[in-house]
Amino acid sequence: MNVLELGRVEKTFGGLRAVGGVTLSVADKAIFGLIGPNGAGKTTLFNVITGVYRPDGGTVRFLGQDISGWAPARVAAAGIARTFQNIRVFRSMTVEENVMVAGHRIHRANLLDAVLRNGRWERDEQEFRRRATELLEIMNLRGVAREPAGSLPYGSQRRLEIARALMLSPRLLLLDEPAAGMNSQEAAELERQIRFLRDELGLTVVLVEHNMSVVMSVCERIHVVDHGETVCEGPPAEVKVHPRVLAAYLGEEVPEPAAEATP
Repeated sequence: MNVLELGRVEKTFGGLRAVGGVTLSVADKAIFGLIGPNGAGKTTLFNVITGVYRPDGGTVRFLGQDISGWAPARVAAAGIARTFQNIRVFRSMTVEENVMVAGHRIHRANLLDAVLRNGRWERDEQEFRRRATELLEIMNLRGVAREPAGSLPYGSQRRLEIARALMLSPRLLLLDEPAAGMNSQEAAELERQIRFLRDELGLTVVLVEHNMSVVMSVCERIHVVDHGETVCEGPPAEVKVHPRVLAAYLGEEVPEPAAEATP
């Protein structure tokens, strides 16, 4: 079963085509890479999937349902969570509070309960804190739970964003450059955590990433885009030697097919 399917998705901005007819499918519990040079349309695709942008053509299907053009809140409620290319943590709040703030999907108390600080509100708070502690443990951040989020190193803030996205209890997790700013040791730990999310929590993960070591190590299938169009798709071993991928990343020319000799 495919968790995510894009069918000839298009998106333009003032006549500039950012995405031009991209089609791809992501299987259940896959770790799927979406790569390409800067400006290739990768983050635009994430924004179309999550409802930030409405596609100008094509369809986005999640668990078989057409979600094209849904509002972001509705997409999140359906089971899709994401992180962003630019870090979006609440710097003055604690690490734990940053994760708890995303717990509205498991919220049972209403406004009156919050004002009265009654039993239902207390139970919500306890459940939020328990879940946040569990996720911070997974992302190796439990030891800094009470620290201001803005005091964390850049790589740790990246992991905090993942923990906050997981608070939504998603079925599909979209990671936009999760290894940015990480050293090699932190990147290796991130790979282990991504595999844990798939193997132990049953998530499907799609990541946009420029760190090719991470992509080639953790992804089972990779889709390459350039100038908003699909270049190729396949397992890492095939993608990394594909001539059009080398051309897109290294500026190498793709050789033209030899002309047939005429008798």
